[in-house]
Amino acid sequence: MPTSMIEAKCSPYMKRGKPVHRSDLMGSTDREIIGRFGAEYRGIVQYYLLASDVFRLDRLHWVMETSMLKTLAGKHRSTVSAMSRRYRARIDTPYGPYKCFQATTTRPGRKPLVARFGGVPLRHNRKALIVDKSALAPPVRRKELVSRLLAGRCELCNGHDEITVHHVAKLADLSGRRQPHPHWVTVMLRKRRKTLVVCRDCHHLIHHGG
Repeated sequence: MPTSMIEAKCSPYMKRGKPVHRSDLMGSTDREIIGRFGAEYRGIVQYYLLASDVFRLDRLHWVMETSMLKTLAGKHRSTVSAMSRRYRARIDTPYGPYKCFQATTTRPGRKPLVARFGGVPLRHNRKALIVDKSALAPPVRRKELVSRLLAGRCELCNGHDEITVHHVAKLADLSGRRQPHPHWVTVMLRKRRKTLVVCRDCHHLIHHGG
């Protein structure tokens, strides 16, 4: 595996030689951020499993992991170490337990939604199949708001009663409100979203309590 190829794969997650956060993902949920990084990482690793020195992708793993944690830390105004502690996990693989990062969204009566980064052994696999993604039809991606609605969880109180969507015309209208901001305003400004998935009680509070 040429060093130039590895550096080319790392470059989208770096600036001035260091891993950086992804500003385009700052408005996503934690599970969506981890899932996005995880999918991109798995796609690269699985493509190169036929290489005898696939272990050299540990450089890419470190860069992407750091970029992901910095993205989460920036979103929550926290630290990389705090995000690492919150989402650190271990999974079993044919080569033993491996460290990964995992976010889970529980859903009443249904399987939880799980997003994972890492946990992929960098071991040479002679039987690996390379799938040419350019030959496949592009997947139909579900709209982000629809995914949040299907999760069936209030983004203010985590309740599940009569989930609906509250929306505003412009975020600028919220930032100009009197201080201190109500909790729902703070959440929308932090997430940089004009929509908020809420339960019946929280929706009522938004319109009649603040």
